[in-house]
Amino acid sequence: MTARILVVDDVPANVKLLEARLVAEYFDVLTAGDGRAALAICENRPVDLVLLDIMMPDMDGFEVCERLKANSRTAHIPVVMVTALDQPSDRVRGLKAGADDFLTKPVNDLQLMSRVKSLVRLKNVSDELRLRAQTAHTIGLRELAQADRPDEPGNVLLVDGRASSQERLQRALKPIAEVAVISDPQAALFEAAENSFDLVIVNANFDDYDPLRLCSQLRSLERTRFIPILLVTEQGSEEMIVRALELGVTDYIMRPIDPNELVARSLTQIRRKHCNDQLRASVQHTIELAITDDLTGLHNRRYLDSHLKLLIDRASARGRPLSICITDIDRFKLVNDTYGHDAGDEVLREFAKRVRATVRGADLACRFGGEEFVIVMPDTTPEMATIVAERLRLMVEGRGFGISQGDTVLSVTASLGIATLRPGDDTPEALLKRADLALYQAKSNGRNRVVAAAA
Repeated sequence: MTARILVVDDVPANVKLLEARLVAEYFDVLTAGDGRAALAICENRPVDLVLLDIMMPDMDGFEVCERLKANSRTAHIPVVMVTALDQPSDRVRGLKAGADDFLTKPVNDLQLMSRVKSLVRLKNVSDELRLRAQTAHTIGLRELAQADRPDEPGNVLLVDGRASSQERLQRALKPIAEVAVISDPQAALFEAAENSFDLVIVNANFDDYDPLRLCSQLRSLERTRFIPILLVTEQGSEEMIVRALELGVTDYIMRPIDPNELVARSLTQIRRKHCNDQLRASVQHTIELAITDDLTGLHNRRYLDSHLKLLIDRASARGRPLSICITDIDRFKLVNDTYGHDAGDEVLREFAKRVRATVRGADLACRFGGEEFVIVMPDTTPEMATIVAERLRLMVEGRGFGISQGDTVLSVTASLGIATLRPGDDTPEALLKRADLALYQAKSNGRNRVVAAAA
């Protein structure tokens, strides 16, 4: 996992210590010695997470966090407060300021890395949703790109094995949520899958059941994958917390529970769930009507034109590779001329299915026009892109394309051209042009082959 972490502390020794730990895990680290410098960095450079000291002169960590969360350009950046303060009131104040978590000095290495990786994963999901909403704004669907909505009561599922703690937690959450309480973890899994919840709170107080098993099952099911999970655990359960964060648990709170901290952490997760739900719905439903090719179900040229620049800008800002592949069905005109346009449409639909089966989840597959398709591959080197393209070529060549006319099966091949982002001032137009020239070379060299543009 690669990410850019900003460490903010007025004590140089503390900065160096955290920087060394993070660099050892291959994170890109920025540093700031005071709050104003931190705000300027977040405003002007892409940052994936902020490790923020509280006790700083001039502007303390609480104020820095509040300013970050009040700025629409930086509100999405996770903030972890690193401090010697360890009172519930301090944590509640930080959470109300918008902090995602606290780490107490001296910082435990396992908790630090687990928390950083967990929050970076959450930010990556949120970034993709916001990026697609930004694309919607660019192509004119402004009303769908708005993710904010007034606070609404949440629906919380509390999984707790003891009646006494059930009552206390339910009473604390009553002002902000409707709470369903279940004692049986397996029954809770079915309940979460069948109903709409904004948060699942799992209390690790079962005598004969591992609560992390339920957390893992919630993350593995499609219908519960995006529900935030808050784990309640004992003081000193560092190993369980680290394992929980690795499994995808969103947040945790330790006993004895301060009701105000429980409410603050729960509200943060409920609000994030509401925001991501709205973004996800806009992407998956209404926006798709405007950016999807009717024939193949892939994204269309309109979406590619808007989204490719955003992907290039993000890759350039982070110094990450990005490759694209343009593929063209060989002698497609002959299919239309021989069997008719209906048969040609069947071939295009089947070809799109094979493209979809080949690309990875982070890749963007589009119908470019006619029989041409474009695959955008973030974080992909030329060598990796060639492997993906060759896999697609073999998948097209290896099995015939059936059409409805007399159960005819056609032999179809494809030519593919690859280009990779050049550091500096590369543009979508230049990148597509190089891939198109590589495709032309593949056609000229006899078709049914992959050609990569010169770097």
